[in-house]
Amino acid sequence: MSTARDTTRAEFEQLALPQLDAMYGVALRLTRNPAEAEDLVQDAMVRAYRFWNTFKQGTSVKAWLFTILRNTFINGYHQSNRRRSARADLASQLPSLGSQAALGQASAPTGGPDAMMSERVTRERIVTALEAIPEDYRMAVILADLEGLAYKEIAEIMDCPIGTVMSRLHRGRRLLYKLLLDHAVELGWIERETSNENAKTIDFATYRNRGSA
Repeated sequence: MSTARDTTRAEFEQLALPQLDAMYGVALRLTRNPAEAEDLVQDAMVRAYRFWNTFKQGTSVKAWLFTILRNTFINGYHQSNRRRSARADLASQLPSLGSQAALGQASAPTGGPDAMMSERVTRERIVTALEAIPEDYRMAVILADLEGLAYKEIAEIMDCPIGTVMSRLHRGRRLLYKLLLDHAVELGWIERETSNENAKTIDFATYRNRGSA
């Protein structure tokens, strides 16, 4: 019995724990609050560990975990709009999980003061733009452009057809393009005369990465 538990725990730590930073990033964009995002990730990880036997080996563990994260958010945090903590349960089941890993802190930016300020402003503009678009569009953009998941995986996470995912992603990118247009022109990434409704829409990941080019 103990051997089976040890095997389950070893598999979970090997496959699931490396996804903590990605889960925190998504949780933070859903809750818009660092403390709530940490609690959401911890709660989702506890659920994932409890139901680890339902995970199908060979499939995407990230998509599986994100599904649990989204369902936990919808069923608990989003509907009740309150913070919940799973630290005690997590401590008893996953003692190897550290607080720093759960926080998923980003590395410090590199470059001079001007570059750091520009990067900070761009990051804040992107976060503000993401928060301004409808939740379903935001989720599709986050999963596709920030996490790099395939349409099929996103469809499973969002519990909708692939066509709906593609539609939400297209509309989400269009909204973000409009919201971030002025900032992109200001930084010289695109020309104003080419930035109109007939211009080709750049995807969110391309816009996000141009600041470091």
